[in-house]
Amino acid sequence: MRITIPYGKDEGQILDIPDENFAGTVYPKDVPTGDERQEIRRALEGPVKGPTLEEFLEGGEDIVFIVNDGTRPTPTCKVLDALAERMDLTKAHYLVATGAHRAPTEEEYRFIFGKQYDSLKGLIHSHDARKDRCEFLGTSKNGTEMHVNEMAVNADRLVIITSVEPHYFAGYTGGRKSFLPGVASYKTIEQNHRLAMRQEAQALVLDGNPVHEDMMDALSVVKDKPIFAIQIVLDRHQGVYRVEAGDLHASFDAAVRHANEVFSVKIKEKADVVVTVAPYPMDVDLYQSQKALDNGKWALKEGGTIIMVSKCREGIGHETFLQQLSQSPDPRVVLENLAKEYRLGYHKAAKMAEIAVWARMFAVTGLDPKLLRDANMTPFATVQEAVDAALKDDPSAKVLISMDGSITIPRVD
Repeated sequence: MRITIPYGKDEGQILDIPDENFAGTVYPKDVPTGDERQEIRRALEGPVKGPTLEEFLEGGEDIVFIVNDGTRPTPTCKVLDALAERMDLTKAHYLVATGAHRAPTEEEYRFIFGKQYDSLKGLIHSHDARKDRCEFLGTSKNGTEMHVNEMAVNADRLVIITSVEPHYFAGYTGGRKSFLPGVASYKTIEQNHRLAMRQEAQALVLDGNPVHEDMMDALSVVKDKPIFAIQIVLDRHQGVYRVEAGDLHASFDAAVRHANEVFSVKIKEKADVVVTVAPYPMDVDLYQSQKALDNGKWALKEGGTIIMVSKCREGIGHETFLQQLSQSPDPRVVLENLAKEYRLGYHKAAKMAEIAVWARMFAVTGLDPKLLRDANMTPFATVQEAVDAALKDDPSAKVLISMDGSITIPRVD
């Protein structure tokens, strides 16, 4: 079996697997799609709950759009093109929900805003969790102090454009994540993400998920703020599958149902080897690519080998989590150290160390091999070399490939 594995923006690596070892290829599920612009119009004209966009914006004097950053596949530009038919986009300001990420590059700004970018660039601000002025809005039941960017707090109309797909510890992206971590202070993000260390914080899980519940509780302090949400579910080709709009929570609940139709994929049995790919733009760095590892683990047998494929175009990302992973060659010791204190990024190290306790982690990246070895990962230059090494140790191993591992959740049927 010969397969092309995505690597980087426009690259690929050829992988040959003996037919007797090939267990299959996993993608998000194929779903029927129609005209994308018409789907966006349908959502805007028929909100799940609440007024239409035109009714919502009426009388608004300080309109702020919150949009995702360049690490998300959200087709913000397609929504803005549809909105341009209904309103003057230059009458609003645009806040990029970076969370604790860096600001977008010029290329990423053009990906986010598309053909609207040149006319809107003077109205765009990228949230800086460390430097931006944030206002204190209250404390959640879990003790998270809710500090939110003053642009969002002072707006008299907030419009959120986001996408909904599985998230490895928040359950799903979208909805409440535009505020926390999207436009929250670094301290607020750190307090919330500490909850990701708990076992209940998993993909596809909302009930009982402490991270999700904290986000919802924290968001309740802005319950009187007028918010109109536009939440998109993509198909496996990153085209628009469904759009839900209107009330933040009602549109999120509807979008979650559609996300499950696409991204929760049944498999017959777990595999001995799982190749999990972080495709562009999720391959920006090791910090973001970890999501492909965490999702791929659901398809892996205990004692198996998981192979992460990601170019890691911009390196490591947050170095804090890598430092923690590199403290000991024994992942159990890493977990013991992580339990003693928490800093933002430690949850990434914990999730990776948890996998390393019961499985081997291989990595095909553009990173320094020594850096990966120190982090309890075995580096390889190509995916072919990584798979060959796994099969050398277990010639009868079954190999499953998750081609969009950052958002695909394989589940045994």
